Amino acid sequence: QVQLVESGGGLVQAGGSLRLSCTASGGILRINALGWYRQAPGKQRELVAAVTSGSSTNYADSVKGRFTISRDNAKNTVYLQMNSLKPEDTAVYYCNADLTTTVTMRNGNYWGQGTQVTVSS
Repeated sequence: QVQLVESGGGLVQAGGSLRLSCTASGGILRINALGWYRQAPGKQRELVAAVTSGSSTNYADSVKGRFTISRDNAKNTVYLQMNSLKPEDTAVYYCNADLTTTVTMRNGNYWGQGTQVTVSS
């Protein structure tokens, strides 16, 4: 069974940095795209950043120049380096993976449990 386990969230002051990690496990044949989403209270979940299997990246306008997404294929892990954090970055951050499992041999979309990021002013 596929699991995405996130870590690295926490409380930080404005202007600070955090690094999120997400590791996928459980019968994975191939990971295609990986991404980070976030959901603030009362708001819809939104894409923060994504990286393809070819390492192409895209970012939400609100985080361009401050956040960097990267992946380590050998570890089935995706990272989100967040710098110059702002109070409006406060949200639950979710890892997302589009991957193929050895059981189904089909693409599927999977979510992590979420990690809280709180930026104080």
